[in-house]
Amino acid sequence: MQIVMVTAILLYMLAAASFCAYLFFQRNFLQKIGHMLLIAGFICQTVMLGAEFIRTGHVPANNLHETLSVVAWALVGSFLALNIKFRLKILGAYTAPLAAFILLAAIQFPREPLQPDNLLKGVWLTVHIIAIFIGDAAFALAAGVGVLYLLQERNIKGKKRGFFFKRLPSLDLLDTTGHACIVSGFTMLTIGLIAGMVYAKILWGHFWSWDPKEVWSAVTWIFYAVLLHERLAVGWRGRRAAIMALAGFAVLLFTFFGVNFLLKGHHGQFTQW
Repeated sequence: MQIVMVTAILLYMLAAASFCAYLFFQRNFLQKIGHMLLIAGFICQTVMLGAEFIRTGHVPANNLHETLSVVAWALVGSFLALNIKFRLKILGAYTAPLAAFILLAAIQFPREPLQPDNLLKGVWLTVHIIAIFIGDAAFALAAGVGVLYLLQERNIKGKKRGFFFKRLPSLDLLDTTGHACIVSGFTMLTIGLIAGMVYAKILWGHFWSWDPKEVWSAVTWIFYAVLLHERLAVGWRGRRAAIMALAGFAVLLFTFFGVNFLLKGHHGQFTQW
């Protein structure tokens, strides 16, 4: 499957080049090429991850190599789904390079997974892992949209129209898209946490064990819950929402990586290398 991984990396790199060229030259055929290359890379990854799932009977997320691969897959898949409704073509210039970078990082780590055991199998665990990854990917896209919003707002408020003014969509579209990403991410995160709690109950006899990953996942969930609540109750939109999406992504990164590297818990094996 190494050749499939390399193929996916090349496709994502070519997609990144196409989307960046679209950003500069604004030729629609460039983003179409980038979009097709992303789809091709996503299919390669789906085949690779699906084959590994069939072979082992569990989601391939046993070490840092596999975890990062699933992260890239979820990111690209979430972008492709998002693009069906919002047609935010320019976001490909953020998604494709990030996916390529994640996969390039993944191949730097050993591919040999930990010996799988019964702890890694089960429907609830599968739902937990997939939902969490998709939710995290949606939050990553929300952060990317937040960056685009801040860039466009700066261009609009400036005395001179900058490079991005004609290349970025309206602030309203960016704000709506960012909100949709956060709603989707929050929904998937909620499903993932519930599935994880049910699996913990089945395995260890209790829903909650105050594991560092559990605590910080709850912190992340509360952060985005507050963000969604304040948008409805107070009207947090525009610049404030964009900044909070970036702040939330920083919390998410610490929850996803920092906790495993700095704190000990039963989730640490997923980022061992």
